[in-house]
Amino acid sequence: MDYKYIEQLLDRYWACETSEEEERILKAFFSQKDVPAALARYRALFVYETEQCAASTLGDDFDRRVMEAAGVADGAEAPAAGRVVSVHHITLGRRLRPLWRAAAAVAIVTLLGTAAQHSFMQPSATDQAAGWDYNQSAYKDSYQDPQKAYEASMRTLEMFKEGAQTAVNDSANHNAAGKAAKN
Repeated sequence: MDYKYIEQLLDRYWACETSEEEERILKAFFSQKDVPAALARYRALFVYETEQCAASTLGDDFDRRVMEAAGVADGAEAPAAGRVVSVHHITLGRRLRPLWRAAAAVAIVTLLGTAAQHSFMQPSATDQAAGWDYNQSAYKDSYQDPQKAYEASMRTLEMFKEGAQTAVNDSANHNAAGKAAKN
């Protein structure tokens, strides 16, 4: 038997040029039991929908089996008093946790964006005075005398050291006041 028409329909099917009627012809052809060996490889494509519909239908006793598995006999409702329901207390912190995560993500993206903008931005003539200058070759010494520069840096380090010591003292005073309040 010559299957030129079916082969022509298949060629048109692969080119997406078939009508619904021609696709029904292909489905009907491949639904037969005797399909030529040369065309048998296409059979599963055209009978898939028909076979799946037949295989996925529910049996007549489906409802009864589901009710038995749920422990309900003869369609009666299950008694509500026999059920134990556990309740989980959700705190405000737990409810807001996704919002905190979102805020942290926004802060990180903003920080990275700002850093990238400052590092890649070409400074204009008006921004050089007010903006950040990353070019170390453009730095100028503020002191002509190295001894004066050394003394100024030592004063700065002393102020930093005093500030750190003040923070330690404040922390110790706060801890001592806290212990006295507990006693």
